[in-house]
Amino acid sequence: MPEFKTSPGTRDILAPHSARWRAFQDVFANTVEAAGYTYIIPPMFEDLDVFLRLGEATEVVTKEMYDFHDKGGRHVALRPEQTASVCRAFVEHRPTTPWKVWYAGPNFRYEKPQQGRYRQFDQVGVEALGADDPLLDAEVIALASKFYSDLGLRKVHLSVNTLGDAGDRERYSQQLLAYFMANEKDLTAESRSTLARNPLRVLDSKREPDQIVIAGAPAIRDSISTTAAQHFDAVLQALDALNIAYELNNRLVRGLDYYRRTTFEFTSTALEAAHTAIGGGGRYDGLVEALGGPATPGIGFALGLDRTLLACDAENVFNSPETSVDVFVVDTVGGLQAHEICHLLRNNGVSADRAYDSRSMKAQMKSADRSGAKIALIIGSEEVESSTIMLRPMGSGEQYSIAREKCVGEIRKALENK
Repeated sequence: MPEFKTSPGTRDILAPHSARWRAFQDVFANTVEAAGYTYIIPPMFEDLDVFLRLGEATEVVTKEMYDFHDKGGRHVALRPEQTASVCRAFVEHRPTTPWKVWYAGPNFRYEKPQQGRYRQFDQVGVEALGADDPLLDAEVIALASKFYSDLGLRKVHLSVNTLGDAGDRERYSQQLLAYFMANEKDLTAESRSTLARNPLRVLDSKREPDQIVIAGAPAIRDSISTTAAQHFDAVLQALDALNIAYELNNRLVRGLDYYRRTTFEFTSTALEAAHTAIGGGGRYDGLVEALGGPATPGIGFALGLDRTLLACDAENVFNSPETSVDVFVVDTVGGLQAHEICHLLRNNGVSADRAYDSRSMKAQMKSADRSGAKIALIIGSEEVESSTIMLRPMGSGEQYSIAREKCVGEIRKALENK
């Protein structure tokens, strides 16, 4: 047994899975950059207070953050999500609005590891700051929907809701508190504990005994302001105009306290586990102000990489890309020839690899097979003497000699025919 292993809730991502992760981010970048979103790379840790602004009743704040005092005595935390970091960056740099950015990378939460959920987990997401336009809400939702489609996913369900304005949310929270308190005896112990901290979070319970009580709870849309209702109606009209299917879900509140107005969630109907959510987001007007900036509207989403790839597996789409090199060079005369040929090919845009340590011809050919290369180049004493290279298309049983000085062109031709 190895002395050191990965910490609980973390793991090493090796090939070919690592190539799939990178391809996932490439697809996302292509999708959102086509809509004018630019890349931002926030730091992996921030002053703890940045994340405390997410809300004191939010679980990620109360018990899931990795926080510590650094050697300078500063109280910092590994980022549990990236929206707060993006808003902090907006306050610090004051870019021109609307500021539309996307991000990708790991976040950290101390929670029980389970399928598709780790303590270090990757997300991709977008944030759009500085516009209160309901058409922007619809654009953000449409981008997430398009990304899932670009991956090949078809069994994705969109739920939408509105949480109204700040005053609406607070009034609704009080209505829920009164309702759940009247029915407290029928709630699970976990939901009674949640109720004391945040009545809205009770709506998120997936525990069967809570469902009857939750089903009878008042809906926030029945008591939101006229302005918030008009905003939400405009969002729905914009989604309808794009033929994006959705379900109105009165119970959708999302897990972070900063959400206002539009909120949405994507689930995979191909997943059978208890947790089928693969991404979501919403409007968070007020978060920039809480971080010391001017009152600035904002909306965004975060999509879970692990959960989304599980959905891809369930639908058998977006498999790991091919990671093999084009050419494998077999050198039986010491290795210098392979060294030079690999360098030449790589400089001319042809991927190439080789064996090391002066292995036998048989061992090098096994390495060529394992590499997945389309072509093997064989260099022995005869080839060195005649300034030629033996070209063997892998799997064909054939081989032929090419002039070394013309090898790049000949190899490209052979690759085109594979």
